[in-house]
Amino acid sequence: MNSPGRSDQPESLVSKAAWVQAGKVRARITESGALEVACTGLTTQTKYYKTLLKEFFRKDFPRLRPGYGDYSVHIVMEHLGEAPWMDLDNLAKALLDSLSGNVFEDDRQVARLLVERREGERDGIWMLAEAMEG
Repeated sequence: MNSPGRSDQPESLVSKAAWVQAGKVRARITESGALEVACTGLTTQTKYYKTLLKEFFRKDFPRLRPGYGDYSVHIVMEHLGEAPWMDLDNLAKALLDSLSGNVFEDDRQVARLLVERREGERDGIWMLAEAMEG
């Protein structure tokens, strides 16, 4: 998979769906029905993301009906230069908690989880959550 937010993403992730943005967060439902979220900037306080995204889903994003069944979640933390001192497992937990009650009922429904840290063009977090087939 290519870096989030760039035009060289695989066709399955590129969508004409409109982004909803508020402050540092933007999100959309892709044509395949996945939730794509991008958050600019980074902080080592991973709990910040849980609060930020919960508020975004509560106030700014059209109400989602939590789904049942298994989900796949892909998270990418991009950074400029030196990687920030951040535990990826804590970042994943905060982001999954923000999706609970919005995308799925409980983060126990996540059957596949990929979390990456890599150098990029800007600091930020990108996430794709989608229901798994069958």
